[in-house]
Amino acid sequence: MTLDISSAPIASDTTDHAPPGRRPRTSWAQDLSASLVVFLIAVPFSLGIALATGAPLTAGLAAAAVGGIVVGLFGGTPLQVSGPSAALTVITAGLITQYGWQATCAITLAAGLLQLLLGVRQVARTALAVSPAIVHGMLAGVGLAIAIAQLHVVLGGSPQSSALANLLALPNQLAAPHPAALTVGAVTAAVLLGWPRLNRLPGRYREFGTRLTKVPGPLAAVAAATALAITLDLRLARVDLPAWQPHDLVPDLPHGPPLAVLAAVLTVTAVASVESLLSAVAVDRMSHRTGDLDRELRGQGLANMVSGLVGGLPIAGGAVRSTANVRAGARSRWSSVLHGVWVLAAALALTGGLRRIPLAALAALVLVVGLQMVSFAHIRKVHRHREFPVYLVTVVSVVLFGVLPGVALGAATAVLLALYRLTRAHVDVLAGPDGAFTVETHGPLTFTAVPRLSRALAGVPAGAEVAVVHDGSFLDHAAYETLHSWRTGHQAGGGRVSMVTRRQDDEVLDPDGTVRTGSSPGPHRCRAWTPWVGHHCIEQQEDPHVRLLDGVRVFQLHTAPLVRPELARLAREGQTPSQLFLTCADSRMVTSMITNSGPGDLFTVRNVGNLVPAPHEPGAADDSVAAAVQYAVEVLEVRSITVCGHSGCGAMKALLDGVHEQPGRPTPLARWLRNGRGSLDRLRRIPAEFTDRPVVDVTEQLCVTNVVQQLDQLMANPAVERRVTEGTLRLVGMYFDFATAQAYVLDPESGRFGPVEALAPTPTATCAPAPVPVPASVPASASTASAPTSAPAALSSTPRGEHDTPERVNEFEQVPTTGTVAADPARDGGGPGLAA
Repeated sequence: MTLDISSAPIASDTTDHAPPGRRPRTSWAQDLSASLVVFLIAVPFSLGIALATGAPLTAGLAAAAVGGIVVGLFGGTPLQVSGPSAALTVITAGLITQYGWQATCAITLAAGLLQLLLGVRQVARTALAVSPAIVHGMLAGVGLAIAIAQLHVVLGGSPQSSALANLLALPNQLAAPHPAALTVGAVTAAVLLGWPRLNRLPGRYREFGTRLTKVPGPLAAVAAATALAITLDLRLARVDLPAWQPHDLVPDLPHGPPLAVLAAVLTVTAVASVESLLSAVAVDRMSHRTGDLDRELRGQGLANMVSGLVGGLPIAGGAVRSTANVRAGARSRWSSVLHGVWVLAAALALTGGLRRIPLAALAALVLVVGLQMVSFAHIRKVHRHREFPVYLVTVVSVVLFGVLPGVALGAATAVLLALYRLTRAHVDVLAGPDGAFTVETHGPLTFTAVPRLSRALAGVPAGAEVAVVHDGSFLDHAAYETLHSWRTGHQAGGGRVSMVTRRQDDEVLDPDGTVRTGSSPGPHRCRAWTPWVGHHCIEQQEDPHVRLLDGVRVFQLHTAPLVRPELARLAREGQTPSQLFLTCADSRMVTSMITNSGPGDLFTVRNVGNLVPAPHEPGAADDSVAAAVQYAVEVLEVRSITVCGHSGCGAMKALLDGVHEQPGRPTPLARWLRNGRGSLDRLRRIPAEFTDRPVVDVTEQLCVTNVVQQLDQLMANPAVERRVTEGTLRLVGMYFDFATAQAYVLDPESGRFGPVEALAPTPTATCAPAPVPVPASVPASASTASAPTSAPAALSSTPRGEHDTPERVNEFEQVPTTGTVAADPARDGGGPGLAA
């Protein structure tokens, strides 16, 4: 199940509990519009699912209508749209083959009752505990099984009873395809896949393509295929919509072993519940709401009970329909309800038009949807978490044996993989140049690792000085006793032993779950920045607004208690920055990070290209920068102004491309870039240089030259000129290279840029600022964090716990990874105590 939430609109705060007569008219209009969009997607999709299961095609429309109306009214996720489930297609097809259609309706009713009971017991969150590798593997396996079965229909044949049978029969079907069915199927697939790309048409056709994309792709694909079949008068099997009969409303009890029937009910319940709840969580994230999962499960159960009674397919929350609902601007649950009403009306009044649809078109639609259930983004994510074996076993097992056996085999693989990781441990014995030995352990030390650990310890010479360094993973009693027994014997033979647990500050758990290893030592090493801001998190599916708010919440939880006293002091005393820092608006420039500064230290001005408009530039001057400079110099009385450029500056590239000189009416960006014409002229005359390396290309040369030019243009500000002349203000040029994380400072004497270590003045004394006071509400471990008042921003990139006081774990003392492991003679005499 894939949900693309990158472009979902922000949902309104309008509550769906308000009485209909009091809801705003615009809300009703948006719900009505969204319901029509979802309806146009739901009709062909529901017919395709019914075709794939072998159920009466009216069952798909009945399930869509019931899912929209019942779940819309009683569900806990207002913007989720429910209907026939693609994930249940293979299961439903198997039930129909084994028990018949009316017995399958009874199983659907029983599954709905079980969902209702589970919702009453408030166990909805439990379904989210299923391993994502198993869920994604199940969906991918179901999608492949659907695609293989529907390929037979597209080729003009009929699907077999199982995916394995479909695979075995596929070569003969490919050898003799039905030309008309294949043509209609190919047109449907081509339109469906190409429709979203119409807005990328070149030139004047783009606007027309953008308008066309407002029509749902599934509707356009089926309509195009139907029109083709009617125009060419193709002889094809078409939709058969039988009239509902009274006996269809009476489910029949399944005939078979009770345990098999119970397994069928549990399978439908589990798959429908997990899919609905995962979809509900994603929809809530898209619409920035918080739904009630237990209420959603109760609504799904009630809908499945009604669907089973009226002869409909099993129902679940749908990713395709829900995403379309949110993107269409739905405000409340009435969009889903109205969509169900439109489906019901179509089933009763539009049967003549629906009967013209070729079955090959519906089969191609479901085939494409099935293939899209195999998400490469999910595969990459599962592989990154080292759970690809679980995913692969689940996919293959679902295709070959069915959903329930496939999920069971996937779960068994997950358990075995977890046990393997729990028992996997590495023990390395390293000999030092001074005759000392280091025994390093990696991974959990359990009883299964005791033989490996004993062999490694036995290889240490008697009487040697040894440091046993544990990586902080799990240590059970058997391994603990082995280590301490060996330690006692080794010390009795004249050796010295120290045991420590290494702090794992160099391993950072990113928001996407990956572990990255850093190499920067020291108490203020910050976490990896790109993963921290979620740049490639969740395969670009997370809404940036949500990510921003999550970042604010993390700040409030972890960093605010540490910096609150300093910010409160600044609030009382006002800002007294000593420096004005003028730099580019580039998102990669994190001023507090590269200057190790915090609140109150820098008065920062940012713009495109770190430009200082010169007053004599006609039509290009901008007073905002001059005003900020004047305020900093005359009111705040800063003592230095730094102009900081950076590598790969887009503004400098645009200057070289002549964006500021393009004909026609200039854009705001073109007008602003005219402030950089002086840098272009200077580049031709006296380009700035580095002292330790050559300039990479002309863009970097302009980036460096631009810094020097802006320093000159700063002197055109009377306030700056006066302070510099008085000797109370200093101008500094800086250049930051992203690739090497290296800052270069301009030497005013030579006009060259050099490393900051070589050109910055060396301090004559070391200042130890007082630590930030920590409120009583902050845990004791956080109160010992190193947090100087001059650089509280360093704390904002490191959540609480990164610099906590080392704790005692299993009588191993934690020390930094870069620290020296040494024995304590006072404690080497014996006993259980361990020294660091």
